[in-house]
Amino acid sequence: MQTLPKSRLLRFVEEAFHLAQRAVSQYSSKYSKQRYTLHQHVVLLCLKVRKNTTYRTLLDELIEMPRIRNAINLTELPAPSTLCKAFDRLDMAVWRVLLNLSVSLLPTNGVAGIDASGFDRSHASKHYTKRTKLTIQQLKITLLVDTRANAILDLHVTTTRKHDTQIAPSLINRNAAEIRILLGDKGYDDQQIRALARENEIRPLIKHREFSSLQKAWNARLDAELYGQRSQSETVNSQLKRKYGAFVRSRRWWKQFRELALACIVHNLDRAL
Repeated sequence: MQTLPKSRLLRFVEEAFHLAQRAVSQYSSKYSKQRYTLHQHVVLLCLKVRKNTTYRTLLDELIEMPRIRNAINLTELPAPSTLCKAFDRLDMAVWRVLLNLSVSLLPTNGVAGIDASGFDRSHASKHYTKRTKLTIQQLKITLLVDTRANAILDLHVTTTRKHDTQIAPSLINRNAAEIRILLGDKGYDDQQIRALARENEIRPLIKHREFSSLQKAWNARLDAELYGQRSQSETVNSQLKRKYGAFVRSRRWWKQFRELALACIVHNLDRAL
């Protein structure tokens, strides 16, 4: 019998399963019912984000996907509430480990762009919110993106109006070993950021705000070809919204943070394929 080729979805599931096996233990504790593994939970949560769907719809579709179920040794489908509780138990540290592992699947070059974007915290229609005079609050997500593979190296999420210059230092410090050159727009124009980058042996290519002829001259001397790669950060922000949704489904802020981290992992896995 001829073997069917593997679909992109099946290869995605296999890669996610392999990462999960490296990142987390098989069960959450020795007292677990051991009906489903954490590896299976991680893959199903990744699959939910990749398909931009709900728990119930995902599980309904999996009924007709025996090859996907076999790939993660899933003999019985969990209830939607089981996946929801699994997402609650897996904290942000686990998703950060998975994000770091997903980066290792891609050929990065150490040239990273930093950029921020907003995600709606509600999926109510604009017509409804305007009619009821509601204000949709947004999450601010800042991505550190490798410009060669469009891999998301790290993310920072906040519910406040924190300025870009206050966010950048933590991303630089966490990823100093993986960055050679840091690209940023005028929002990151701060001498302390440049100094911090140089302390970590990172070359900062950040545009200056032009208040004088000297600052205009500094901008004119920037390596235009290298700085032009900064647009990859904007591209990745756009891809996240187009492929996985421009809003977060969770209602609690800590689950919203995890949801965005999970979207970054799924993005990297998709890029690796």
